[in-house]
Amino acid sequence: MQILTPHVYWAQRHGEIFLRVELSDAKNLDINLQENNTLHFRALGHGAKGENEYKFSLEFLEPVRPEINHKSTQRQVDIKVKKREERWWDRLTLQEKKPVFLAPDFDRWLDESDAEMELQAKEEAKINKISVESRVRQDPYLGLKKGYLFMYNLVQFLGFSWIFVNMTVRLFILGQDSFYDTFHTTADMMYFCQMMAVLEIINPLLGLVKTGFFPAMIQVSGRNTILFVIFGSLEEMQNKAVVFFVFYLWSTIEIFRYPFYMLACIGTEWKLLTWLRYTLWIPLYPLGSIAEAVAVIQSLPIFDESSLFSLPLPAVMGHSLSFSYVLQLYLVLMFLGLFINFRHLYKQRRRRYRSRKRKVH
Repeated sequence: MQILTPHVYWAQRHGEIFLRVELSDAKNLDINLQENNTLHFRALGHGAKGENEYKFSLEFLEPVRPEINHKSTQRQVDIKVKKREERWWDRLTLQEKKPVFLAPDFDRWLDESDAEMELQAKEEAKINKISVESRVRQDPYLGLKKGYLFMYNLVQFLGFSWIFVNMTVRLFILGQDSFYDTFHTTADMMYFCQMMAVLEIINPLLGLVKTGFFPAMIQVSGRNTILFVIFGSLEEMQNKAVVFFVFYLWSTIEIFRYPFYMLACIGTEWKLLTWLRYTLWIPLYPLGSIAEAVAVIQSLPIFDESSLFSLPLPAVMGHSLSFSYVLQLYLVLMFLGLFINFRHLYKQRRRRYRSRKRKVH
């Protein structure tokens, strides 16, 4: 295998040298800078003479910094070298005669006056950016807001974690028997967490979070209807197994959602937690809605028999309007709300991972 010289194209700025080596699919790259200010390049790749080993050396006109940045693509090898002093060079190499393999890179080529204008434009843009940023008034209450949101998410995480662990332990110890006393063992903590969740409707209105008000209102009001109206007001519902499934699905979602927001308050991210927060809702939200719908359907005959929350009507129209009709309408609205929230969460997930892919590329 021959050792050949590739075609090399160069351009400069006041502070940098750009080299483009025409060598595709380069392998075994060896690029280093010797003490005598000479760049040595050696690689195996496909150049003008086919698949061979190619190498070249360039002794620069003036000193350069030892750090060399390079990037190899399927078509070429790009090398960037920083000058030790920011000044314009009359030529690239110390020797006056240009090497035969070296040519100007007209895609990057600028003369000295054009380079000065480019440098001046960059400096002006940098100054303008600093000027604009200095005019933007920093929020004096930013630390207080983040502290409040961190503590809120921490309290909710601890509350739902207690519910989840309590139910899991009881399930392992008692088996199916734990289904029927879930309400009596965890309702107080669930009441507390769901009353605290009302703040999730208030926070967007105050501008504390960027989450939309409407999706938060749908979720919080829907859950509180199930908890306070269906379970809380009907003793007959409190001993049913459906309470276990509703509470367990709620807490499973929240033990991943709240720590995600909690860490976001301090600018920290765990990739696994992020993935769980943006993925677990896909199976759990529909399952939770089904469990809530079962609870509503089981409560309909109880409301009919007890006449609880019934609406009195004039004698001509009848005695009263059963609250079960309201709940039947609520069932329709509940699945409409599920569709709205599902679409909202799907857009969040797609936006999140699309932006991450863009950052990677």
